[in-house]
Amino acid sequence: MKLLVWVVVFLVPIVAGIRSDGVLFTKHPVNQTVSQGNAVRLGCAFQGVMEPDIVWMKDGEKLYSTDQMFITLGDQHWETFHSVKSVQQQDAGQYWCEVEFHDLTFSSERAWIMVEGVPHFVQEPQDVATLPNVPFNLTCAAVGPPEPVELLWWLGGVQKGEPRPSPSVLLVQGVTSSIKFYCEAKNTRGISVSRTGTIHIKVLPSAPVGLQVLRILDNNVTLSWKPGFTGYSELSHCIVQVSRRSTRRWDHPEQKVLVPPYIRVLSSLRSYSNYSVRVSCVNEVGASPFSPWLNFQTPESVPMVAPRNLTFNLSEQQLFLSWAKLQDDELQGKLLAYRVQWTLGGEAQEPLLFKENSAQLSGAGRFLNASFQVSACTTVGCGPWTPPVQVLPASVQVQVQRSHMWVGLLLGLLVATVVGLLFAMLAHRRGKETQFGSAFKAPGPERLVSFTAAQSFSRNGAELQEATLDSLGINDDLKNKLQDVLISERLITLGHVLGKGEFGSVREAYLKMEDSSVQKVAVKVLKSDITSSGDIEQCLKEAAYMKDFHHPNVIQLIGVSLHRRPGQRLPIPMVVLPFMKHGDLHTFLLLSRLGEQPFDLSLQCLIQFMLDISRGMEYLSSRNIIHRDLAARNCMLNEDMTVCVADFGLSKKIYSGDYYRQGSVSKLPVKWIALESLSDNVFTTQSDVWAYGVTMWEIMTRGQTPYPGVENSEIYEYLIKGERLKKPPDCRDNIYEIMHSCWSPVPKCRPSFQHLVSQLEALWLSLSPSTPLKEPLLYINLEEEKKEPCNEGRGATSALGLEEAAVATSSCWSVPWQRLGEEEEEEDWLMVGSAAAMAIGGDYRYIIGPCGGTEQENEEVEVAGRRRDTLQEEMRDDDDDVIINV
Repeated sequence: MKLLVWVVVFLVPIVAGIRSDGVLFTKHPVNQTVSQGNAVRLGCAFQGVMEPDIVWMKDGEKLYSTDQMFITLGDQHWETFHSVKSVQQQDAGQYWCEVEFHDLTFSSERAWIMVEGVPHFVQEPQDVATLPNVPFNLTCAAVGPPEPVELLWWLGGVQKGEPRPSPSVLLVQGVTSSIKFYCEAKNTRGISVSRTGTIHIKVLPSAPVGLQVLRILDNNVTLSWKPGFTGYSELSHCIVQVSRRSTRRWDHPEQKVLVPPYIRVLSSLRSYSNYSVRVSCVNEVGASPFSPWLNFQTPESVPMVAPRNLTFNLSEQQLFLSWAKLQDDELQGKLLAYRVQWTLGGEAQEPLLFKENSAQLSGAGRFLNASFQVSACTTVGCGPWTPPVQVLPASVQVQVQRSHMWVGLLLGLLVATVVGLLFAMLAHRRGKETQFGSAFKAPGPERLVSFTAAQSFSRNGAELQEATLDSLGINDDLKNKLQDVLISERLITLGHVLGKGEFGSVREAYLKMEDSSVQKVAVKVLKSDITSSGDIEQCLKEAAYMKDFHHPNVIQLIGVSLHRRPGQRLPIPMVVLPFMKHGDLHTFLLLSRLGEQPFDLSLQCLIQFMLDISRGMEYLSSRNIIHRDLAARNCMLNEDMTVCVADFGLSKKIYSGDYYRQGSVSKLPVKWIALESLSDNVFTTQSDVWAYGVTMWEIMTRGQTPYPGVENSEIYEYLIKGERLKKPPDCRDNIYEIMHSCWSPVPKCRPSFQHLVSQLEALWLSLSPSTPLKEPLLYINLEEEKKEPCNEGRGATSALGLEEAAVATSSCWSVPWQRLGEEEEEEDWLMVGSAAAMAIGGDYRYIIGPCGGTEQENEEVEVAGRRRDTLQEEMRDDDDDVIINV
């Protein structure tokens, strides 16, 4: 009974506020034609609503004007007026009024306001770019009232033909030089003149400008440039020429780069080499001149080969080692030292460092039966070792050489015998080939034929046929897009799982290429419990989007494969993607802050991450793609630490307009969604900009969860009150201003991705590169040290100068095995700072010094080198990626 009373009380106001037949319009706006400058008034009346929400509409958009009036005619009877005091041409259009009540919208009939006056242009002539003497059309259109409207063309100051009815198309047979043109529109009220257009003659483009090196990472160099004057024609591609100065010649390999974007990554360059690069761009007329040469040098690396021809000369008093110098191309850097490693009695001794390609060591008797190896070292590290050379007396060497000769001869005879036996067996087994196999005739009077089957077949377990796109039940358009990227399942070998999600899993895999090489890839595999073609089609739509992506900051599709399942009608789709060595950006940021061995990320590195993402999103927005799920977890880091935008499972392509309205219930990441998307399910490029601002916040906080302490269900109320993400600690004001501008409540007030790229590029260039300080390589001045005796506790004098704290120990370095009274001094020794010791590796306790002495006078110097462990395991924290139904 109480429930019935409550229902009656609740429904009475609703029944009283709206009639059973809804809103009833008692007056509609009517068509009106007025002269320009006069006043006009439209009226609309309706009944059936207690407290209506009334708006006037013009050409599909709401009117916000003070010249609107609302009058009460009676109980639930209302009248509204829209007035224009001085009608202008832009006021012409279609008008109606709308009443909104209880989430329902009621519209009146529509009426037109037509403004009489001189003609109004609805299509003005536009600038034209054409090749010489090529025919083209010019179009112009104008309307009244009053009608009719006639158009007259003027080309180069000369009237072309007679007046024609609007709209008008003028055929121009071709021109040879740039000229101006316009059209005149005439009716009974007067004449209007259109804008003046220009006919441009397409010419060669000018040379590109602003060629620069954006970054150098290992042997990969990223170049960027800006196009010069395009010659009134769209640029199709640019040509990049790269030259490396060698002792023999200049190389000029050309690389074709599709533009935009105007960026190129040069890979597989030689280390520590001088390069020059220049760029030319091409339009339909031809190629521009080349830009000036840009010179740069690639960073050092470890030597690529070991020193050659390691030999020794052993006398009664000393051991002399020598080896061939490495060439500059082989060093791949500036030579720091030659590292000599030796073992005696199976135990490794302390390594020695030498500046020259020879070593003279005193105390020859200590080196008998010792084994020596040499490697070259740069500041980055040491290269491969030479084969070991054992120090033996001359007589023993001759015996060893003879024994080696006999061993080689015996091995040769053994190999020849085995090869002969194999050929004999093959000759014996040769028989008559048939289409079924090989037939052999057995010796003896009885005929016996045996067959070796060429292929075996099993009737019990039939092999699964290769799955095709026709077996999926997807639409023909999607099928045609994926046909040329379909990869046979036999070419893919799946490995361990890299990550799991709602859609399925991502697995490491190996793809066999056409040239029989193997490429490491990542394979996105849909869940195995799928039962409908709709689920498969949704997965493959993501692959179809990625098929046409060609940008260094957007992940690109390698192909699509289909896994056939026994007993199942539908195969499982597998999307093959490039393997991203460093995983997703969110996990990488978390590891830098919360990993077992946290590491620092410089501000310049964080801004580079933001810049990479903005460039990728600028490319996607230029192709009318709305991502809808932009976040750090959906950005991947490749081998050279470049960020690529990925995961297009929620992406949509806009074919008309500039927005996409979510029509069904989906799981969406609430904390990254724009305000208007939460309220109206409308997604635009501006809503992607909002998500980009949240991604910037993630990067600056090294992977923190947005809106800490705010529940997902509270996000909308939190944002509608004007609250936004707080400024992260240690975040510069200009960076926070950029991300905060992405969260404007008015979508059109947010910056475009193109503007964001410009802002971040300027910010990145304003930062000075943070290069880690390395201790210099210190060479001791031997001539000065010879003048002074080596006193214990006295600092050595360096040609480059030494800090007092670095020379607190004695400078009297001596060879631990040097015989007492030996006066010969080693000339080719060096001392390295801690940074160089870290680069070469090892614990150098004994370094050849210029001062002789007894074993009791020898001092040990320890150079401690710390090494940073490489992060091998990827971690993923899905708790930060909370999604709810919207």
